[in-house]
Amino acid sequence: MPLITLWSSSPEAVDQFTIEQVVATAGDGALKDNSVCSDELRRYLAQVPSAKIEAYIDHCLSSAFNKGGMVLQDLINELGRRLDYSVTNGRYQGTTNSIGFDGVWTSPDGHSIIVEVKTTDAYRISLDTIAGYRTRLEAAGQIGKAATMLIVVGRDDTGELEAQIRGSRHAWDIRLISADALVKLVRLKESSEEPETSGKIRSLLIPMEYTRLDAMIDVMFTTATDVEQASKLPEPDIDQSRESAEPEPSSSRQEKGVWEFTEPQLLQEKRNQIITALSRANAVSFIKKSASLYWDVAHEVRIACTLSKRYTKKGAYRYWYAYHPAWDTFLAEGKAGFFVLGCMDLSFAFAIPFSVLHPLLDSFNTTTVDTGKLYWHIHIVDTNGGFGLLLPKKGKNLDLRPYQIDL
Repeated sequence: MPLITLWSSSPEAVDQFTIEQVVATAGDGALKDNSVCSDELRRYLAQVPSAKIEAYIDHCLSSAFNKGGMVLQDLINELGRRLDYSVTNGRYQGTTNSIGFDGVWTSPDGHSIIVEVKTTDAYRISLDTIAGYRTRLEAAGQIGKAATMLIVVGRDDTGELEAQIRGSRHAWDIRLISADALVKLVRLKESSEEPETSGKIRSLLIPMEYTRLDAMIDVMFTTATDVEQASKLPEPDIDQSRESAEPEPSSSRQEKGVWEFTEPQLLQEKRNQIITALSRANAVSFIKKSASLYWDVAHEVRIACTLSKRYTKKGAYRYWYAYHPAWDTFLAEGKAGFFVLGCMDLSFAFAIPFSVLHPLLDSFNTTTVDTGKLYWHIHIVDTNGGFGLLLPKKGKNLDLRPYQIDL
């Protein structure tokens, strides 16, 4: 049975396969350029979680097998896509008339990186050859003049290759990264929330002069702050009236640690349940873009998934969320989008279509934080029929029953 068909009908079975078995199941099992096997393998890799990509990379590097280097090339290119690059796969084997790059990654701002993948640095690499790929790609109009080069190696021991790059005339155009470090960047990006963090992470792959460390520190600070905030589920600590806007907790109470936070592991487990249910309901596989955002392979169906515990204080709204302008933009750019409200104590969630939510934004209260960023307050309240979405500026609720999805 072809890989994609098997994956669609029995993903649990494919999940148990080694990467060799995955390749053997793809097409006729003969991995080569312009083959059905290659096409199915790449389509499959585009749909699996990044953790599975990481496991496959580790296997490629720890267990030598036929075509392992080719498979690693596809896995590294998929990591590029997870970093929001537009990726052009290169050839597995070069030919006289082809440009022998392993991948070309182009960022949303138009910067291109020519990628070379090596399982080991045991053999000396011709940096002039890689630079030649860049020259030919530029002449063909496939990249711009500011393109740089990135060598991705499987091993951490790259001292000889680092020295080779430093001593070459290409020292300011080429950077080197291990596959493990690239995986860590993907993990970091998928744990983030702010859109600008992705750009900061991608900037690390571009050669730059680090005599002055401000740019590097900026990347570290922005990313660390973003990931810290994304891992927390804020809990308003005051009773609220359903007839009024939600008061902001005072800074003094927040500083004293009155707010409590749900464990990140529990949040992710609940979010995983929700994404799995939505995948079944929409017959698509969703991959993680950031801490709360997911999309399908074509980036056409999009999800912003947020979570809340149940509040039990008298007069409190049952569930409390924030909806951010960046999420609204993300959903708007897809063909179909859903704002998904997860409830930590319930066995179902609410998937509100973007087409329903967006026209209601003027009905919600907002807060603008010290940084100037705004967010909308989203509350779920008890109703006679179950749950409703509070529309405080309209004095009514939106019935959530039509948007309920069982987990």
